[in-house]
Amino acid sequence: MKPVLDETHDSEAQSWVESANVAGSDFPIQNLPFGVFRRRDAGAEAGVGVAIGDRILDLDGMQSEGLLAEKSVRLAANACASDSLNPLMAAGAGPRRALRRRLHAILRQDAPVSDRQAAARHLIAQADVDMLLPAVVGDYTDFYASIFHATNVGKLFRPDNPLLPNYKYIPIGYHGRASSLVPTGTPVRRPCGQTRDGDADPNSAPKFGPTHALDYELEVGFFVSAGNRLGESIPIGEAEEHIFGICLVNDWSARDIQAWEYQPLGPFLGKSFATSLSPWVVTMEALAPFRTAAFARAEGDPAPLPYLFCQSDQEQGGLDLWLEVSLLSVRMREGGIAPVVLGRSNFRDLYWTMAQMLTHHASNGCNLRPGDLLASGTVSGADKTARGCLLELTSRGKDPVMLPTGEERKFLEDGDEIILRGFCERDGFRRIGLGSCRGTILPASAT
Repeated sequence: MKPVLDETHDSEAQSWVESANVAGSDFPIQNLPFGVFRRRDAGAEAGVGVAIGDRILDLDGMQSEGLLAEKSVRLAANACASDSLNPLMAAGAGPRRALRRRLHAILRQDAPVSDRQAAARHLIAQADVDMLLPAVVGDYTDFYASIFHATNVGKLFRPDNPLLPNYKYIPIGYHGRASSLVPTGTPVRRPCGQTRDGDADPNSAPKFGPTHALDYELEVGFFVSAGNRLGESIPIGEAEEHIFGICLVNDWSARDIQAWEYQPLGPFLGKSFATSLSPWVVTMEALAPFRTAAFARAEGDPAPLPYLFCQSDQEQGGLDLWLEVSLLSVRMREGGIAPVVLGRSNFRDLYWTMAQMLTHHASNGCNLRPGDLLASGTVSGADKTARGCLLELTSRGKDPVMLPTGEERKFLEDGDEIILRGFCERDGFRRIGLGSCRGTILPASAT
């Protein structure tokens, strides 16, 4: 389905919430992402809100003012009287779009004075809340959609045959662990597991202990809105109607544990210990101005099979989304040194589109449900500066990264903080952002 532009994308629109008008703000009035927050007051309950500048608009409070009572927005507004986004996701695209237009009208600088005064009573500083996971995630699937990442990693393990024969025909993925999804800022404990040195005697026994190859993965996640019934599929031309919006994902990985365990069934304990999510879900409607063509396949590459091919998806299934990963070590923090950028990449470089990933997931009749999370896999580009994990960036530890303090990093050390950011910008439209996704490494538990 072709992305629709309307008054909510007007680059000249300003908000009466002044912080939303600051240049470089992730959350101008053109964005309006949804999230789940909890005030730090004793006994406070979780609620659904919308980010506007450095504030949160409490949607339950807006309901109490009668500002969301119009018939066109009532279904979506009622769905926001929850402690998760699942009911709003289940409502589907139409109600969500109506709610976005109504919120935009209320938050505009030229909104009626009565609307402004009523809404102002339900603005909360983001600094005064804790952000929670945006949805109750029943299932989490991680893909491997960046051909640059797949090729770089493949070369490390199979120099003569980096891409396996199925890669250009099928969106590769694995079933992740939903229970260990955590919101931004949650510390990540170094996991323990079985490892064996790659140069060790093939008959030698593995060891159990803390990973020595802890890594981040710079990814984008997208949430399912209205799902499909068990046994039914989702046509590629309808796939985006089943996507609510996107967030940042850090799929933490213990590379030495992963290397020992992944054959023959793929990732397991090397990835299931923690996956961090950013708290704000930027809707597909907000992303409409930044859609672009799907990745241009190299001459000679196979065309997608018919069930994965749709002309509109080829023309506008990509997303011009810049992604950035930074590291802050303990010594940098103590010295007042800013985080150092390790990589910048763009989501438009994925070999497979979001619609193709979702359609393939449901192609065997697998039932996707509101709040299910699908992630892209590491987003890397063609250049070394665009690599989305340390495994690629350091060539499996052979080419360490130098930090401003003189420290080296082959993989992550205890106390390191990883910060992911993402934003979209295009001439003629207001820049919008995804906020940040953070996590700091704690030492392993005693074994």
